[in-house]
Amino acid sequence: MCFLRLPRWPLTTAIIWLAASCWWMSCSSPPPPSATPTAVEKDYPAVILNGDFPDPTIVRDGEDFYLTHSSFHAVPGLPIWHSRNLREWKMITRALRTYVGNVWAPELIKHDDQFFLYFPANGTNWVMTAKSPAGPWSDPVNLKVGGIDPGHVVAPDGKRYLHLSAGKAVELAPDGLSVKGEPQTVYAGWPYPDDWVAECFCLESPKLFFHKGFYHLVSAQGGTAGPATSHMAVSARSASPLGPWENSPHNPFIRTYSAEEFWWSKGHATVFDAGDDKWFAVYHAFQKNLRQHGRQVLLEPVAWTADGWFKLVEPDKDQFRARTIRNHVLSSDDFSSSELNLQWQFDGSQFTPEFVLNDGTLTLPAQQGKPTVLYAQNSDPDFEISVRLSPGGNVETGLVLYFRPDAFVGIGRTGSKGTLFTGGIADERRAFDCARCEYWKLRLIDNALSMYWSEDGKSWTKHQRSLDISALHGNAHGGFASLKPAVFVRVLDRGKGNVAVDDFAYEPLR
Repeated sequence: MCFLRLPRWPLTTAIIWLAASCWWMSCSSPPPPSATPTAVEKDYPAVILNGDFPDPTIVRDGEDFYLTHSSFHAVPGLPIWHSRNLREWKMITRALRTYVGNVWAPELIKHDDQFFLYFPANGTNWVMTAKSPAGPWSDPVNLKVGGIDPGHVVAPDGKRYLHLSAGKAVELAPDGLSVKGEPQTVYAGWPYPDDWVAECFCLESPKLFFHKGFYHLVSAQGGTAGPATSHMAVSARSASPLGPWENSPHNPFIRTYSAEEFWWSKGHATVFDAGDDKWFAVYHAFQKNLRQHGRQVLLEPVAWTADGWFKLVEPDKDQFRARTIRNHVLSSDDFSSSELNLQWQFDGSQFTPEFVLNDGTLTLPAQQGKPTVLYAQNSDPDFEISVRLSPGGNVETGLVLYFRPDAFVGIGRTGSKGTLFTGGIADERRAFDCARCEYWKLRLIDNALSMYWSEDGKSWTKHQRSLDISALHGNAHGGFASLKPAVFVRVLDRGKGNVAVDDFAYEPLR
């Protein structure tokens, strides 16, 4: 049965609209699962992805949940996570295999037995398709439409729309692989109080769903980073997927109200039906004083009010806490597998190399001018990492904490000299004799980075200089990246070179 609030149309029109709505919900919404493992509200709020996994979006397919998020310049990008109970999550693939630019907030949906991934990059929006979230995914198709943070919705008549930032929307072709016409403004956002401390109005992240006669539009406002209180999530509803929209009396339903709270810049939410009449919001936030660690993914239950709005079950504001479920744990790697571990990615803005993985060693080619950068998202604010780097040719290589090409710090070699790297370059004042050094180690505790070297990987020497890395984040340097464990290599002079990477070890310290 479908129970919908009908607009005041003639009876014949209303009956057609009702029938179309019932058809749309049966085709576009996941079927109710027969035995979905349900989340227990006492288990939440929870951090379900610890590390930098911003702009999360979730789709349910029967008893299965799939999640993806921004991947920025990383190649391969757009990881797909899978869960059966919303508590345990496992990465099953990375959907985007090629570099198309800086990949921001995606939208993962299912429509007509096919999965679609919409995402913005390089000034346009793209789409990929797959029969299963595990892939294989198609090559990205350029939709040739601007805006960021796409959100997909289907109208009762079967028409598909893509909502975009700044309150705009554009019709999609029936196959979802192109747009029809130009985006039009359909929503003005929620006017938050003038005295609120925010980064910008920044109406972004439209995510839509249909529930009991209304389309609900969830948006982000206030800016992504900036002050701790800037980000938020707001909602509005309408009888039509294109409005007019009525703002919720519970806005903002997600926000950080004070810098004294444990989680900063809470926002960018997707609200979804988890089955068995359970509803949740998934969103991101920075942990207090840990912006360089990136935006982690939180999950909270939402409740429906008697008059058809939703809100968090227990927002708690300054008393808000969330237990961490360690679904992401960076692993040690001896590179003995026939395929590169899913935890590794390259900085596609610099170079995506043809690497060689053979006999327990990963060999990365070097280039001149730009570094070849291999990194992984760390899972802990405090950790120790070490690696063996065997350079070939006249190259510069090191073990670093990487924010972007001009902002990384660590230790390694420039030719035959050991050196520290600060600001993305070798610090010549800190050079030391280390012609036989191949082992390097970093130890990070309370934002203080200590650096070590060794010839055999057993007897370590600590460099006398330690570094404060607390300012290596987007508010200070721009952009939305986080600080990641990485190795890099680049040619010092004209010619070729490489580095053999082995014995990567990771240990959380607290």
